[in-house]
Amino acid sequence: MNIHEYQAKAVLAEFGVPVPRGKLALSVDEAVAAGESLGGNVCVVKAQIHAGGRGKAGGVRVCKSSDEVRAAASDILGCILVTKQTGPEGKQVNKLYVEEGLNIASEFYLSLLVDRESEKVAFVVSPEGGMDIEDVAEKTPEKILTVAIQSDTISAAESQSMAEFLGLKGEQLFKFADLAARLHKAFCEKDAAMLEINPLILTAEGDLVTLDAKFIVDDNAIYRHPELAELRDLSEEDPRETEAAEHELNYIALDGNIGCMVNGAGLAMGTMDIIQLKGQKPANFLDVGGGVTVDAVCEAFKLLFEDKQVKAILVNIFGGIVRCDIISNGLMEAIKTHPMNVPVIMRLVGTNEAEGRKIVKDAGLDVRWAEDLDQAAEFAAAAAQEVAA
Repeated sequence: MNIHEYQAKAVLAEFGVPVPRGKLALSVDEAVAAGESLGGNVCVVKAQIHAGGRGKAGGVRVCKSSDEVRAAASDILGCILVTKQTGPEGKQVNKLYVEEGLNIASEFYLSLLVDRESEKVAFVVSPEGGMDIEDVAEKTPEKILTVAIQSDTISAAESQSMAEFLGLKGEQLFKFADLAARLHKAFCEKDAAMLEINPLILTAEGDLVTLDAKFIVDDNAIYRHPELAELRDLSEEDPRETEAAEHELNYIALDGNIGCMVNGAGLAMGTMDIIQLKGQKPANFLDVGGGVTVDAVCEAFKLLFEDKQVKAILVNIFGGIVRCDIISNGLMEAIKTHPMNVPVIMRLVGTNEAEGRKIVKDAGLDVRWAEDLDQAAEFAAAAAQEVAA
């Protein structure tokens, strides 16, 4: 679960992490008032959306007067911001964060994540702050250091290695050690999946400050953090994914044209891979899971039928925990309100396979049956091409 920058900074501030002073604004007048209340000669107006690259897209403006704040807020608030992470459709800006300006001496990159290989929480640091870390990794990988933390706390050696890699010296080493410890504690206690600070800055006064913050919470741990669950902004999420979650379906929207319904994450990944081998792209990742009900399958079919970019639907069910007849009955319920307006290809194998096939065939539905996954993908790719033509 993503949260906004202003929310992430509030969470970090609870752990004593230094962040700039700032205020949320939902209107132009509120932005102007926020800038005036912060004092100083410079403030920054920032678009609040769940995507990186806001600055390059014009969503971050440095302002030196109330008139400039008003102009920036008027331009940004309500606009559609298009960044590398939003896709071409962009995201509408509904919130602004007005923050005090600081005297920046140096910029660094810092993030924490769960390193699956070492099974540790790891820091990733780079002296190339403010840059896209993917570009740094591709062009100058030697400027990135990854340190997997070996215990529940950061050792002096681990902290020093990161600080020296960033070029920090003297008193700055101690300030970095304190900052790193606080960030690590926040990451672990809040069950984060990723915490990215880009940039972490060293001010002209010698202070380390988190100038930006991206905080992603592990979805599986939300039940332990009601205070974080309250920060969820549904307007920033794909409504299809939100609806799917309400029915306990694992759904992720993609940019292809073949809708997928599969049981089991591994089988779903395999299905998406073979679709691409056939020259097409999946429109979604949809795992109905093992304990799915007829009602949930019905909702899953509705999601696929309502998706205008879907030109064909591939149902790939290996009946083990889930029964094939549940899938078929879910389809019967869905077509009561959502007619089959695109070709449907079904591969049902396993528990109650015969019953599942019979339900669909007796209803006289124009479903194309496949005997194996390769054939199912071929049928789906051909059907999608036919509809697109």
